[in-house]
Amino acid sequence: MINASNSTQRATSIRRGMQTALLALLLFGAGLGRAAAQTLALVPDRLIDGRSAMARTGAVVLIEGERITAVSDRSEIPPGATVIELPGTTLMPGMINAHEHPLMYESDYQNAHLRGSSARKALMGLAGAQRQLLAGWTAIRVVGDADVFYAAQELRRVIDDGIFLGPRLTGAGHYLSITGGGGDINYLSPEQPVIADGLVVDGPEEIRKAVRREIKYGSDWIKLLVTGAYQSVGDNPRNVAFSPEELSAAVDEANRHGVPVAAHAHAAEGIQQAVRAGVRSIEHGTFIDAEAIRLMVERGTFLVPTIYIGDYFAGGDELLAQEKNDDYVKNDRAKFLAAIGRAHEAGVKIGVGVDLGGYGVDPKVFAREFAVLHEAGLTPMEAIQAGTRVNAELLRWEDRLGTIEPGKLADVIAVAGNPLDDLAALEDVSFVMIGGAVVKRPGRPDSLSGLLIDDRQP
Repeated sequence: MINASNSTQRATSIRRGMQTALLALLLFGAGLGRAAAQTLALVPDRLIDGRSAMARTGAVVLIEGERITAVSDRSEIPPGATVIELPGTTLMPGMINAHEHPLMYESDYQNAHLRGSSARKALMGLAGAQRQLLAGWTAIRVVGDADVFYAAQELRRVIDDGIFLGPRLTGAGHYLSITGGGGDINYLSPEQPVIADGLVVDGPEEIRKAVRREIKYGSDWIKLLVTGAYQSVGDNPRNVAFSPEELSAAVDEANRHGVPVAAHAHAAEGIQQAVRAGVRSIEHGTFIDAEAIRLMVERGTFLVPTIYIGDYFAGGDELLAQEKNDDYVKNDRAKFLAAIGRAHEAGVKIGVGVDLGGYGVDPKVFAREFAVLHEAGLTPMEAIQAGTRVNAELLRWEDRLGTIEPGKLADVIAVAGNPLDDLAALEDVSFVMIGGAVVKRPGRPDSLSGLLIDDRQP
């Protein structure tokens, strides 16, 4: 868990290292891989390291076990190293999706929440997470999910324990909502005793108890629906849900346990109240204003705007709240992008979050979030860094992820062409490595389901 359980992180890292080493030994014995202590050299056309302002040509990334040992050139490749040539590609850090709901397997997620069991959602979520990994997303923050129980936390455990292969996961089991808010079910009669997709809580004491329950069952983030939402029925994204006292109670309780808070907030007043309460990130931020920007810069609050999801569903009929989404695209999208540009210029740290759910969407399109950030005013390099280095900082994982540097975990991907010329290149990921083990490479067919830990091959 973040902060509160560094020992858990160390144990997970040790398990991953042992699994990679054991796998390498097994594959070496079969003539398929390299010995555990052997160096692996990745040789792309160019390198985006996640920190530099420019891409680098002629670079070679050296890896031993699960970590990067050097970024050098061909002259520094040691004798006996296994060399993976990646011609025509750009090597870069694995992409980090800082806003996702892997258990949401259908667009009308509130209906699917009522139909699908927790077990079904866990299985669909695993398949979706594996598809995201093969599309280049090596880490995902879950910001609440439409599940009565805690399938997202169990998904993280089976990946951390090496039972299944998947991206690194962190996040919240549920989003906390007021009665009638975006996490409640607001379209059934009062005679229907349904369990909402969020945790419905009212008042500081209920909120404190909900935060404790979330942490008890494995959430290492707390998610608050501070305002109404766009894709839920019966609430208004322009309205503020929680009171300042409720927000203060939630953040205070989470902070006592060393757990950060993510605040879903569209309305400017809701953003301001959440930032003043001490949340670590604002999700969406559609109506962010100058005062909210000032507060976020002052307090170092991150913004994860999740722009592309509105474009994805525009003009369709897949959402229960389709009219709200279409109204946003028609009347508010351009103003929102301009506001993101102002926030970026002012110094707000902007991260990439996709928000498109788990299994139901082809994860290739997830990378379009980078392009809309560029549309909002970020340079192509700044957009890429938003989904790598900045997101690693948001997750408090900057000591291990987000950049290609010695000592960092070898979570790296390669894309065809140069994404600095065309960010659409991020939709064509040809090589994926996580923790020093290759899960996708050119010329090898992909498997989109059932990837066991032993399927990782260098």
